[in-house]
Amino acid sequence: QVQLVESGGGLVQPGGSLRLSCAASGSIFRIIAMGWYRQAPGEQRELVATVTSGGSTMYADSVKGRFAISRDNAKNTVYLQMNSLKPEDTAVYYCNSRLYTDPKDWDDYWGQGTQVTVSS
Repeated sequence: QVQLVESGGGLVQPGGSLRLSCAASGSIFRIIAMGWYRQAPGEQRELVATVTSGGSTMYADSVKGRFAISRDNAKNTVYLQMNSLKPEDTAVYYCNSRLYTDPKDWDDYWGQGTQVTVSS
């Protein structure tokens, strides 16, 4: 069993900042990558940012220069610092982790989602 627990969502005004956190726990052998996806009402889930165990990062074009992903490998935790937030960033944000539960088997795991609302 693997659990991803997210925190840090909420309501913020345009131009404001929020920091999301996600901690992975359970039967983890090795984490390959962790990341954040989001889904707005009526839209498909989309990638926001990912970070590998080696520290390589990838961002959606829409958040480059505004969001920063980071990871604490010792705590199996990933963070998403979101600055200069816009109304179009409003969505449910989901944490994702691609990891091995033993030396051979890997899979994708998801958190329960946390709501981010950007509105005045």
